[in-house]
Amino acid sequence: MLGISTDSIYSHKVFRETSPLMQNVHYPLISDHNQSICRDYRVLDTKEGTAFRATVIINPEGIILAKLIYPKDVGRSAKEIVRMMEAIQFHRKTGLGAPADWQPGMQGIPRDLSKAGTY
Repeated sequence: MLGISTDSIYSHKVFRETSPLMQNVHYPLISDHNQSICRDYRVLDTKEGTAFRATVIINPEGIILAKLIYPKDVGRSAKEIVRMMEAIQFHRKTGLGAPADWQPGMQGIPRDLSKAGTY
């Protein structure tokens, strides 16, 4: 897990030292001050010169599995991001799909096009 923003490393340092929310963050923060990462992932707000609030989930093979972009006035749901990661890992382990609102411990569904719409 990485946190990436267009802020400078100095802004990250001050944010980490002063924000109570950052006390529990134990992953690296990356400065994309030149905006190249944001451009590459198409999450740059070119009008503002900042990144949209986005979550990008990439598998070990480097393929983007999910990209969620949030309106500026709407916070992210950590619970949904964790649920999605667990569902992705469930699929990798079992080969089964995770239906809508799937939670760990629930059954998966076979990916069978002939049964589309029955679950």
